Amino acid sequence: MTRRIERSFRGISERLAARYLTNLGGERVDDRTIEGDRWSASLASETVEVGPSLTLTEVTVVFEGEEGHLETLVEEFAQKAMRAGG
Repeated sequence: MTRRIERSFRGISERLAARYLTNLGGERVDDRTIEGDRWSASLASETVEVGPSLTLTEVTVVFEGEEGHLETLVEEFAQKAMRAGG
């Protein structure tokens, strides 16, 4: 069964998110898509305001893939992203 999980991460760039996904076994399809064995991830980013004078990059990753396998991928990615920025 295919599942979709959307998560947002602050303080990392799309470039860094793509690198983490390739390190987790994916290959770049284009600038914003990485595909792995039984999964794919699409990246989007925007600048968000945090307080009156601070802005951060927020990267949204849409993970799609086989249920069971996908949860592990999202958790491994989140651990890398949290160490990097937020």
